[in-house]
Amino acid sequence: MARHVKTGDLVEVIAGNDKGTTAKVLRVMPDNDLVVVEGVNIRKKHVRPTQANPQGGRLDKEMPIHISNVLPVAPSTGKGSRVRFDIQSDGTKVRVAVKGGDELSVVQKGKSK
Repeated sequence: MARHVKTGDLVEVIAGNDKGTTAKVLRVMPDNDLVVVEGVNIRKKHVRPTQANPQGGRLDKEMPIHISNVLPVAPSTGKGSRVRFDIQSDGTKVRVAVKGGDELSVVQKGKSK
């Protein structure tokens, strides 16, 4: 099944504690319908001392959220938009934002609430 979000996309979180945040997708896990978004759903991970990290301690880690809780940002409006898939004349399949009708491509920067 085609996914509306890809790694590197700029997305808007539409549900949860980080609702309204716009950030970049770091990883997509299609088997579980999860995505990891930069700076969203931060949790503490307790790490014991190792040679690589002799201090040990608590690290902040981004945990996955469900893919249905994010919308790709349409380039023309700067807001989250649903996605439709169009077949171009040469037979390639492209993602198109419903709001604005722009073709979605990988965007590099994100902003906080």
